[in-house]
Amino acid sequence: MNPGSQTDNCMNFALSDDLTLLKRSIREFVERELWPVAEEVERSDEIPDRTLLAMKEMGLFGLPFETRYGGAGVGELGYCLALEELGRANACFSNVLGAHCSIGAMAMAIDGSEELKARYLPELCAGDKLACFALSEPDAGSDAANITTMARSDGDRYFLRGVKHYITGADLADFAVVFAVTDKQLRARGGITAFWVDLNAPGVSRGKKVEKMGLRGSHICELIFEDAGVPLDHIIGKVGAGFVTAMKTLDRGRLALGAGCVGSSQFLLERAVAHAKERVQFGKPIAQQQAVQFMIADMATDIYAARNMVYHAAWKADRGDRFSVEAAMVKRFCSDMAIAVADRVLQIFGGMGFMKEAGIERAYRDARILAIYEGTNEIQRVIIAEQLLR
Repeated sequence: MNPGSQTDNCMNFALSDDLTLLKRSIREFVERELWPVAEEVERSDEIPDRTLLAMKEMGLFGLPFETRYGGAGVGELGYCLALEELGRANACFSNVLGAHCSIGAMAMAIDGSEELKARYLPELCAGDKLACFALSEPDAGSDAANITTMARSDGDRYFLRGVKHYITGADLADFAVVFAVTDKQLRARGGITAFWVDLNAPGVSRGKKVEKMGLRGSHICELIFEDAGVPLDHIIGKVGAGFVTAMKTLDRGRLALGAGCVGSSQFLLERAVAHAKERVQFGKPIAQQQAVQFMIADMATDIYAARNMVYHAAWKADRGDRFSVEAAMVKRFCSDMAIAVADRVLQIFGGMGFMKEAGIERAYRDARILAIYEGTNEIQRVIIAEQLLR
């Protein structure tokens, strides 16, 4: 599938026929398969097995990966279009998919050896196996270079010891890309290595699922490594280059997160517009109140800006251009935008929006994490400023 209809020198704002079809098919899938189970997920805090199977059969778990490994080959722009549509559903679905595609299996696709990719990517693309991304630790969240999980070399393998926490999708995942220290002196400057780890192997265990403010149905838990053995050929990239792999992978994850923000915000805006036309106060629809009109206008403008930021950054990624600064800008702007949109829409709905039956309070709770994970927005500002001030 052609990732887009761009030329080498300019961006074509018209989506290719393939991408238009992809966007429409994902929208239909969301309406047919995901929306009907949204409340079931919220009540049970579990995505039904039948829904995960439907996502697998739809080919969602292989969207951004090359066709030679069994992926859909839609490129970064195509993947972001899909995440935008998935953003219209309960956030747990795009979260589960993102943990696997955007960062888990993506690290393998970016820096894995050809042997590793040929061995593992086909089953990952098919959704037969799932992956997650294990970087964060109890004392190393935003300060990712300060991880303490150690990798001890012993002949033909490394042995991992340490704890990773708040790992999205670790309860479902079969594999994880795990970042561990291989040189205490060098650390992020050549002393962190990425390992492809079987989560069902000896020495690996999962901690309990953690209760959260939102994102019900998408789980996080600890991964505990107690001398877990990893063969040398399961190193992703080069020994000592793991921090670079992590940052390259997170760049992709930030674009996908931004796309989901656009989709969820667009859906909330549509609901707010419909409600404002129907809700009558003081003898007329609240859509005629200038205060409401201004909120709607501001939301629409911010969503338009966010969408174009995502599309442009994804286009650069598909061209092979550097896009780290753009990814940081996308993540910072889109997540702040999504939080603000959820807040404004709840305000437009008033007391009704505060009640569970409207579904707005769920979107409000789900949105708050967006400014925190995939690198806090404060860290994104640091990345942007450092590049500009070099």
